[in-house]
Amino acid sequence: MRKIVAIGGGEIVSEEGISQTLKIDKEIIKLSGKRHPNLLFIPTASEDSASYCSNINEYFGYELGCNVNFLLLKSKDNEIIADTKIREADIIYVGGGNTFKMMKKWRSIGVDRMLLNAVNRGTVISGLSAGAICWFRYGASNSRKLLNPDADMIKVTGLGFINAVFCPHFDSEPHREDYLRELMRKTKGPAIAVDDCCAIEIIDDKYRIISSVESANAYKVFWESGKYHKEIIIKDRELRDIAKLISI
Repeated sequence: MRKIVAIGGGEIVSEEGISQTLKIDKEIIKLSGKRHPNLLFIPTASEDSASYCSNINEYFGYELGCNVNFLLLKSKDNEIIADTKIREADIIYVGGGNTFKMMKKWRSIGVDRMLLNAVNRGTVISGLSAGAICWFRYGASNSRKLLNPDADMIKVTGLGFINAVFCPHFDSEPHREDYLRELMRKTKGPAIAVDDCCAIEIIDDKYRIISSVESANAYKVFWESGKYHKEIIIKDRELRDIAKLISI
């Protein structure tokens, strides 16, 4: 059973000390079917940030009851260790950061193949921002902007588990819609643009939109007959056919 949760953005530890994505994260844990699942955090996009790992351990481990492990590909873990850790995980959660560098690193040591095997085994795969883009065919990424604020956004090739373009932070970073509009003018199919504190949950060939803030939404973005469309995707408890969502 394919189980994917792709989150548009939000802080797991806000300035007030309260997670902005708690409702979504509880759903990720619920999908594992276990009270204390093994959660593997992959912080490749943040270059294995120690503070990020600490926050994840505090939040998913101590607060939400997961057994947290880390896949550190920058300096510690090799291909054999990566394969073992991914196989042992009930949940894989990928952090935000530089999507382009992350995908390049994954492909260089075969993590892309390992994650495909994981999703086929029914492992819950999830993540935020870069950690959401990676599950889609393409993503609208600010990877270059992380090094140069004046740089343009880029289209990054993801793992292709969902045949669509993904754009995170749609409400909090206004420049993303301008870029996505032009990207989709020359890209076949639709994009799924997701606000912070919102996510698309995919179960096999069905989906639904979930959010931890009522005002947070997801949108279907595409061009048809020379006209740009941005349509709010309905939030519903019931799962809907994803084939209709990713077609025009």
